[in-house]
Amino acid sequence: MRLTVIGCGYLGATHAACMAELGHDVLGVDSDPERVHLLNQGKAPFFEAELNELLVRHTCSGRLRFTTSYAQAGSFAEVHFLTLDSPQTNRGGPMDLSHLLSAVRKLSPHLRQPSLVVGRSTVPVGTAARLADYLKRISAAGTRTHLAWNPEFLRESTAIHDTLYPDRIVVGLEGEDAADDEAVLRQVYGPVLRRGAPFLVTDIATSELVKWAANAFVATKISFINAMAELCEATRADVHQLAEALAYDERIGAAGMWPGLGFGGGSLTKDIHGFMAAAAALGTGQSLGFLREVDAVNIRRRTRVVWLARHRCGGCLDGKRIAVWGAAFKPMTDSVRDSPALAVAHALYRKGAQVVVHDPMALDEARKSHPHLTFSEDLVECTVEADLLLHLTDWPQYRTARPEKLTDRVARPHVIDARGVLDPLRWRRAGWTYECLGRPLVPYQATGPDGHLSLRC
Repeated sequence: MRLTVIGCGYLGATHAACMAELGHDVLGVDSDPERVHLLNQGKAPFFEAELNELLVRHTCSGRLRFTTSYAQAGSFAEVHFLTLDSPQTNRGGPMDLSHLLSAVRKLSPHLRQPSLVVGRSTVPVGTAARLADYLKRISAAGTRTHLAWNPEFLRESTAIHDTLYPDRIVVGLEGEDAADDEAVLRQVYGPVLRRGAPFLVTDIATSELVKWAANAFVATKISFINAMAELCEATRADVHQLAEALAYDERIGAAGMWPGLGFGGGSLTKDIHGFMAAAAALGTGQSLGFLREVDAVNIRRRTRVVWLARHRCGGCLDGKRIAVWGAAFKPMTDSVRDSPALAVAHALYRKGAQVVVHDPMALDEARKSHPHLTFSEDLVECTVEADLLLHLTDWPQYRTARPEKLTDRVARPHVIDARGVLDPLRWRRAGWTYECLGRPLVPYQATGPDGHLSLRC
């Protein structure tokens, strides 16, 4: 089939490359000429595992190309995917749909043949219905322009696999032509469906809710086990043993039950705040009130690491040299959006510490967002003369690092494992003091009247 993908940021570039991998002829459209030029050279403007390989393969084969021309998009295909970002206007505020609306306005005059426009962005319920009416009014094809909603469920660092081998495909359809639109989308995803992926057809409103509900549940599960970590630290219990015991209950399961520093990135935090704002606008804000505590638990994990670092440094961080392993919000990505690791590093810096950060892939992005921090290209050199080492992003390089090679380089051999994956026995045998979130630690500090830990020196 011939498809277009409108908006070639993280979601769009990945979707375009994967659609070409499925055998379609794909035209990507983006308003940024530099990004279009880069993509046509087979290079992504960000890191995602395996993406550059797909871009090179299919720009060379001719199945995939990119343009800034909406007129070219309108004449190229009858199926158009909308993959525009929908950021929040501010933390807790409504979603910014300006990119999505602008793309629809630019595309509509060029839809002169019967077309199916397929939204994949995360949007408030009701957005798709308004866009459907808008398209019918202003597109050149009028009522022959249909809208479907097909939410994405991509995880950074596994987005290619998540697209080609999804755990489900959800499509929201309505109207008398819904059966025809379903047939088109079944053809688009034919190779994926033949591998056994479930294909769920819902009404439009349900399809708009699915992504938000999924991310809210995942965030809740992560914060639940981290809330249990708080209790474990207060009672000298072990949250990892607790999580393992809970995982055997088939109603709970192991997925997402890994305690640590909490979640970050451009999706979970944004989506739970957007979900709460959307519910409040609908008059059902109380139904999602629990997400405020989900967010609070997540932030408290970062606060806890800063408190532990101060405690380990004798009660004051001023002038202390702290080595930080990790800048990306998760391994196998260069994204530092809402990175828990950088949030901790920044807080330590503000408390007077000299912070040196290492990351295998995200240093360039970290330098842009946190130029006041010191960065090291080598994980060993990062620790030289350090009073404390913090393990904050779970890169494989850190798991396999040899602590005995670091012992003589640091000022004090203390490590706080905020991700809970380093081998405690190995580090202790190498002469290190090892601490881990959610396992028996120093006594938990009482909270102040506002419920928050004090971080003052």
